[in-house]
Amino acid sequence: MSEESRKLHPSVLIIGAPGAGKGTQGKVLGTIPRFFHCACGDLFRSLDTRTELGQQFVEFSSKGELVPDELTINLWKVQVDNWIETYLYKPDIDIMVLDGIPRNVRQAKILSEYLKVHRVIHLTCPNREELARRMRKRALKENRYDDASDEVIAHRIDTYEKETRPLIEYYEGNVSEIDATKQPVEVLGDIIAEIIKLDVYRDMSKVLV
Repeated sequence: MSEESRKLHPSVLIIGAPGAGKGTQGKVLGTIPRFFHCACGDLFRSLDTRTELGQQFVEFSSKGELVPDELTINLWKVQVDNWIETYLYKPDIDIMVLDGIPRNVRQAKILSEYLKVHRVIHLTCPNREELARRMRKRALKENRYDDASDEVIAHRIDTYEKETRPLIEYYEGNVSEIDATKQPVEVLGDIIAEIIKLDVYRDMSKVLV
C-alpha cells in the first residue's frame, strides 16, 4: 500500500445479524459528506479477476468456499489503495464505515494494522423470527429464491453467531447498542447520534475542504 494508505484509517464498524439492516444503514451513511461506506460485497464485486489476487479469489469462490481471512484483507488493502488514488476515499477527512468486514476476530486483528475502529455500532434484533422475515423478504425482492429457504436463513444466522458476534466481546467497551427493530430512519438517527459524540468526528469535522 502507499505510505498515505498505511496510516490508521479512522473507522466505524456496523455489525448485526443478517437482516438487521447493516447494508441499508451503511449505504445511507456513505452518502453523507465525511463518511465512506466500505462493504465487503463491494470489494468482491469490484475485483479484477485477471490479477493474481483475483485468481486466488476465484479459486475459492468458484467452489463455494469462504475466502481465507488473509486473502480477504489483501483484497481490502488493494481496493482501499484504488479508492485513495482515485480520490473516492480521502482518509484524512473521511470516516470509513465498515460493513461485513471484519467478518471475525482474526480479520479484526489483521485490520488493526491499517485502521482504528473508533466505535462499533451493534444493530440488535433479538427476535430471530423478525430477522428471518426480513431476510426472506429481501431474498424474494432480489429474486434470490434459494436464499429465502428456512435452511439457508438458519445457516446464515448460525454462522453470524459463531463467527461475527464474538467481535462484540473483542471490541468490548467501544460498542453502542442500537435497536434495529425501529423504523430505518430512527435507526439512522440513533447511529448518527452515537457517531457525532466521537472525538475523531469532531476533529475531522473542523477540517475545511
